[in-house]
Amino acid sequence: MSWSLINNARKVLIQERGTIKKARGGKITVAIAYPNLYYIGMSNLGFHTIYYHLNSLPDVLCERVFLPDKDECLIYSSTNTALFTLESQKPLYQFDIIAFSISFENDYINILKILDLARIPLERRERNNGYPLIIAGGVASSLNPEPVSDFIDIFVIGEGEEVVPELFVSYKKGVENGYKKDEILEGMADIVGVYVPGYYTVDYKTDGTIMDFEPKGRFPKKIKKRWVKGIDKFKTHSVILTPNTEFSNMFLIEISRGCKWSCRFCAAGFIYRPYRKRGLGNLGETAINGLKDKDKIGLVGAAVSDYHMLPELCELILARGGKVSLASLRADSLDDRVVRCLKASGHKTISLAPEVGSERLREVIGKKITEEDVLRAAETIIRSDILNLKLYFLIGLPAETLEDIEEIIHLVKKIKHRILETSRGKKRLGRVTLSINSFIPKPATPFQWHPFDDIKSLNNKLKVIRNALKKEGNITVISDLPKWGYVQSLLSRGDRRVGRIILAAYKFGGDWKRAFRETDINPDFYVYRQRYFEEIFPWDFIDHGIRKEHLFAEYQKALR
Repeated sequence: MSWSLINNARKVLIQERGTIKKARGGKITVAIAYPNLYYIGMSNLGFHTIYYHLNSLPDVLCERVFLPDKDECLIYSSTNTALFTLESQKPLYQFDIIAFSISFENDYINILKILDLARIPLERRERNNGYPLIIAGGVASSLNPEPVSDFIDIFVIGEGEEVVPELFVSYKKGVENGYKKDEILEGMADIVGVYVPGYYTVDYKTDGTIMDFEPKGRFPKKIKKRWVKGIDKFKTHSVILTPNTEFSNMFLIEISRGCKWSCRFCAAGFIYRPYRKRGLGNLGETAINGLKDKDKIGLVGAAVSDYHMLPELCELILARGGKVSLASLRADSLDDRVVRCLKASGHKTISLAPEVGSERLREVIGKKITEEDVLRAAETIIRSDILNLKLYFLIGLPAETLEDIEEIIHLVKKIKHRILETSRGKKRLGRVTLSINSFIPKPATPFQWHPFDDIKSLNNKLKVIRNALKKEGNITVISDLPKWGYVQSLLSRGDRRVGRIILAAYKFGGDWKRAFRETDINPDFYVYRQRYFEEIFPWDFIDHGIRKEHLFAEYQKALR
């Protein structure tokens, strides 16, 4: 055991407010794991929420664990210390359950790092009754859990607030009856939203696509996602406050869940259906409580500016002496009152998401805003004396042409021109930042059949944009690396066999190219292949409440 690591944990705890501490006393012990660094995990509102709800269960004690940074990993190895939780510094292998919260596919490899540091066998078939049960939930695994299904015992599909208590009741009953691990897992067959991958078999055709996906015993053929009808029953806000997160200066509150627009590229518009919003009274009360701890309230949701009482909520926060922060705003629903609140809160930048440059491609992706909406929103923001704009764009979309890429450049120049006109007489000129990301085809969306764009093509498109704008003043272009988009695309739409690539990538220290070379699985099969309607997808067993025929009709409509 390393005293250095223990001291590091205690230093982190000292800086926290809101940490939940419970006595073990015969409780089910859970280590909730975020497969990335503390700074990133503690910025995730879903992670806070599940930590709070697990500790709200009288029979459960929940502590946190994160991926250690590189220096700490070296200390864990050199001192032969098993990975432990933050709160009690007890090794993970002493817990009953390890529950991963997975938001991003590129964190899959970190799941293996955490298990390895905890001295727990990576693959579920190697773990006997003496090891903790490994559970996973979160948006990435709710879309397609199959690439990590060899490493996880149980997945929770969908929203966790209502299904998690059911799962723990079943687990407790199994333990009290002296059941072995297999018997405990079989006892969960009837819980809606619980997927136990060890009880499903997959057969493949000679062309590599799936022939059938069959459950064993009482397990259902389809796993229905869980969703919470009345989200006001469960408050979702910051639970632990710490200076060591991206949002250290604010108290976060979820104001709505899902999105009503159904943009064809976006999974949130499909898997979080129906769109639900919290009551103003509930949010006002939570915000007032939050202002006791922080002077800024961050309002969170997939479509924040669609919240029907957003101006009233923002003004209430300001009237109470607070400040307000929002994620990106929708260009066609920008409200003058909201912008004034953001200005009064000290905002210097507002983010918009035009996604693409041309009206034609905007129709293809189902983004129901116009160029004039974007220009008018930019004008409103600058007129309110918020001088900086951040604009989100996607490249590599279905039906995209070079003309569409050039339209991004034209749109940005038009925005800059509109800003110059609006700023006339002002002493300062703001900055426009383009954030450009590669489009990743996601499961459960109309574009799930579409291939990922070629890496070389994506790099060329980025080059065209950068070259065209490099001499324009006050414009900055930032982007992701298409090679990481390739990996994410593989992990997003892979099947069980992709788990072998993840395992190899982990063993080769994160060297994905070497993992591709040294496994007999062709990643291009998952990334670059055009798929057809008849194909059985690895995630087809998940019922998100949307018919596959509807998604395919939307895809065909987009390509016309």
